[in-house]
Amino acid sequence: MLGPDEERSSSGLAVSERESCLALWRVKGVGAKTYLALLDAFSSASAVFSASGDSLKKAGIKPKTVASIKNFDWAEIAADLAWLKKDDCHLMCWQDDDYPALLREIPDPPPLLFIRGERSLLGALQIAIVGTRKPTPMASRTSHAFAKHFAGVGLTVTSGLALGVDKAAHQGVLAGGGKTIAVAATGLDRVYPAAHRELAGEVVQYGAMVSEFPIGTQPKPGYFPRRNRIISGLSLGVLVVEAAIQSGSLVTARHAMEQGREVFAIPGSIHNPLAKGCHQLIRQGAKLVETADDVLEELASLSVFAASDQPAASVAEEQDEPVLTADYRHLLEKIAFDPISIDELITETSFTAEEISSMLLVLELQGLVSSVPGGFFYRCGSD
Repeated sequence: MLGPDEERSSSGLAVSERESCLALWRVKGVGAKTYLALLDAFSSASAVFSASGDSLKKAGIKPKTVASIKNFDWAEIAADLAWLKKDDCHLMCWQDDDYPALLREIPDPPPLLFIRGERSLLGALQIAIVGTRKPTPMASRTSHAFAKHFAGVGLTVTSGLALGVDKAAHQGVLAGGGKTIAVAATGLDRVYPAAHRELAGEVVQYGAMVSEFPIGTQPKPGYFPRRNRIISGLSLGVLVVEAAIQSGSLVTARHAMEQGREVFAIPGSIHNPLAKGCHQLIRQGAKLVETADDVLEELASLSVFAASDQPAASVAEEQDEPVLTADYRHLLEKIAFDPISIDELITETSFTAEEISSMLLVLELQGLVSSVPGGFFYRCGSD
């Protein structure tokens, strides 16, 4: 006798609704929109598998996809089911009451979410922080500082666990004792990039890892834009810290605009190619922000979040101010926020090329200056 949540599959096996949800998501030809259309037509995933081929065709399903549904190999979900038996591993289905309300609103919400860590965190108020994988030192420090400040006022910070800005954002939250969500473009049985395996463990411990991709899914270029729509879809707004024109962060920002979310961008030097993406977003209507409180005030104006009385986050909060000798201070005074060459610095100071190169290296390691291609340096911190 079948249980209350079980039906017979086309193969005659008794399967639960959860197993049917996993199976339908693995059927070739069934994407997010088709999946939700099938649920709308048949009320449940298990009913889809027990439906006749004619019924599926009448629902608008292509013959090839109908054949894939009727001939589905149920062994394909074995990896998913084995993973779900592990501690802190969860499956969230479209029909579940705790499916995030904001994510339901986007044009193509994921029907399933695999979760490691705190499941309930997906319904928390979130701000996304994204940016380039190769940020300037200043951008990394800014991402860390903003994330730490957001954590301090109770916002969950969501990002993609990528190199660069994403990494700094997750670490900033953890440093501030807050909660963070990392949305992956792979199955949650692996970590990409592999270098972030330890960071992923911390995210799971103090937040959650999330993915729409079944267990065993390896990273592919087309999966990252899909991942990005979830990052923005879960969040009240998206903050872009630093991004080139072709950056994937702009894809996240575009998703956010299409989803009706707020988009925030931090401006930079007109000579910095990694600032051009943010400048483009600002021209397109993104909010220019200089402090974390600029973001909080905007969210508060939308009556979705109350800004705290804490002072705005600054980079100086993140580390002790470096102590500089008179020579280093003199050199730093000659370096503006726009790039300057070593030849110009030789003219502006009494130092030799060798002395300047050595001093610039120290200043760069301290996060006070940064280099750009062509032998130019610009100021990115305070002395």
